[in-house]
Amino acid sequence: MTLRLTWTQPEDLVPHALRAAQLDGIDVGDLAEEWVAAGGSLVPPASGATPTPASRELQALGRRLLSRVDGREAPAELRAREPDGIDEILALGRLVPATAPTGDLADRIHGAWLGRAAGCLLGKPVEKIPRDGIRAIARSTGNWPISRYFTEVGLDGEIAARYPWNRRSRPTSLAENIDGMPEDDDLNYSLIALDLLERHGEEFTTDDVARSWLANLPGGRVFTAERIVYRNLLDGYEPDVAGAVGNPFRDWIGAQIRADVHGWTHPGDPVTAARLAWTDARLTHGRNGLYGAMFAAAACATAVAGADLAAVVGAGLSVVPPESRFAAAIGRGVELGRSALSTEDALDTIYARYGDLHWVHVLNNAAVLAFALTRGGGDYSATITTAVTGGWDTDSTAATAGSLAGALTGAKALPPQWVAPLHNRLATTIPGFDGIGFDTLAARTIALVAK
Repeated sequence: MTLRLTWTQPEDLVPHALRAAQLDGIDVGDLAEEWVAAGGSLVPPASGATPTPASRELQALGRRLLSRVDGREAPAELRAREPDGIDEILALGRLVPATAPTGDLADRIHGAWLGRAAGCLLGKPVEKIPRDGIRAIARSTGNWPISRYFTEVGLDGEIAARYPWNRRSRPTSLAENIDGMPEDDDLNYSLIALDLLERHGEEFTTDDVARSWLANLPGGRVFTAERIVYRNLLDGYEPDVAGAVGNPFRDWIGAQIRADVHGWTHPGDPVTAARLAWTDARLTHGRNGLYGAMFAAAACATAVAGADLAAVVGAGLSVVPPESRFAAAIGRGVELGRSALSTEDALDTIYARYGDLHWVHVLNNAAVLAFALTRGGGDYSATITTAVTGGWDTDSTAATAGSLAGALTGAKALPPQWVAPLHNRLATTIPGFDGIGFDTLAARTIALVAK
C-alpha cells in the first residue's frame, strides 16, 4: 500500500501553487502548459492528496516547477497593498490606542478558552463536508437550524453515505460520544502559544516558534502550510525562509488558528497582540495569511478587555492593510451580517464571491467569520452555529468565532449545552498539557497578563 501523505506530494502541490500564483496576479501560464503537457493536472486536490502517486519523472518536474513558481514575484502594486513586513503592515493600518480592560477579565478569558473549544468541537465532525451536506445531515437528525452538537442518531443512511463524517472526528465529536474536548490542531496551537509566552515572554522569536514545533508537535498533527514548513525545517531551511519554499498555502487559514492566546494575554492592546501574532505567523504564512492571524489576535485582545462587538471587529481590522483582500472579505461579511438577507441568502452571496477558493483558504473563511460574528450579535450559540452553517473550514472558523463570542459572553454565562460536555478537560499530544482543565488554562493565561 502506498503512503499518500497529504499536503506534501509534488504532483499535488503544483496545482495549488499555480492557483495561488494566479490569485496574486503572477503569470504562470507557461508553467501550467509545461505541467499539463507532461501529464499533470491543474485541479488542486481538495483533501490534500490524490489517490495514486505520479511517476518519478512527473514528481521531479513538479519539484522543479514549485521552485520556479517561488522565483516569480507578485506585481509591485499588490506588494504595496499587501506587504509582509510588520512595520509596513502596521503603517497601512488604522491603529487604535491601547486601553485598560474593564469588568471581569478572568471570566472573559475563561470564556474565550471554553468558547474556542466548543466552537471547534461543533465544527469537527462536518469539516470538509459541503454546505448542502451539513444542512442535509442537520435536517435529517432534527437539528436544523443547528442548535446542538451533531449526532448520527436518526441520520438517514443515504445521507450518511453521501456525506461521511470527518473520519478523525467522528469517534470523539458527535453528541453521543463526546467525553471532554478531543485533540485538535485548533487547540494544540493555543497550547504552543501559551507555552512560548510562559517560557520566553513577549521576546519570543520566530526561531523559538520553530523549535517549539519540532520539540512538541508530531509531524502528523500539522497540515497545509504548517506541514510544508515542518518538512522544510527538517530539510535544513532556517525559520526566516522556511515558509517561502514550495509553500502554496501561505494565504490559507493556518496562522489564524494560532493567534488567540497572543490577544488574550494582552487585553486592550491590539497592536502588541498583532505584533506577536505576526512573529508566530511569519514562520508559515504571508500576506493575507498573516493578516488573518493579526486580525484574530487584535480582536481577541479587545474582546477580553470588555469591548462591544463592533469595537472587537474594528480592532481586528485596524491592524491589517485596509486595501487588502482580507480586509475586503471581513468587510463583506460584516455588511451581509447587518443586511436584511436571510442567513442562507447571505451565505449564497459569500459563496458567489469566494466559492472558487479552497475550503482551507483564509479569505472565504474570513467572510464567514465576520458574517457569523455580526449576525450572531454577541450571542454565543447564534455565532458558532452560524459559523458552522457557513461550511468550508468549519472547526477552525467556529473556533475563532467561539473564542470571540465566548470572551464577549464570559464563562459564567456560556450555555451549559455547549460547555458541559467538555468536562473541563482537554486531550492533546502536546507534552505537559494532556487532560488539563480549561480553568487551569485560563489561570495560566491570566498569570501572563499579570506579568
